[in-house]
Amino acid sequence: MGASSAVRVVIAKPGLDGHDRGVKVVARALRDAGVEVIYTGLRQTPEMIVGAALQEDADAIGLSVLSGAHMTIFARVVELLKENDATDVKVFGGGIIPEEDIPELERLGVAKIFTPGATTAAIGDWVRGNIHAVHAAG
Repeated sequence: MGASSAVRVVIAKPGLDGHDRGVKVVARALRDAGVEVIYTGLRQTPEMIVGAALQEDADAIGLSVLSGAHMTIFARVVELLKENDATDVKVFGGGIIPEEDIPELERLGVAKIFTPGATTAAIGDWVRGNIHAVHAAG
């Protein structure tokens, strides 16, 4: 790959939620925007997600949460990144997340929450504008 500076994002679907159509649309849109996407699949634990991000030298983690467990899942992912000295890995996400929970998620260290109805273009623009390839390219 050489000196590629493509942003690397792990996209994950944590918890027991089995709906992955939306997250696959987002992953495709990010790829189309020039982002290197690693999609981990369904039913991932925070430990599996952070492990994948560390292994893949990712610049960010994008979580799709529809299950209602977003506070716990996002908090655990941020906590695991801190434990692994990987606080430079930004966390963002979306799904069914009530507006009133967003300020608390931001306080936890989540960089951005996309609410239902966010366009793939808006997500791609945000990733391109806010996530930078900070890790050495392979």
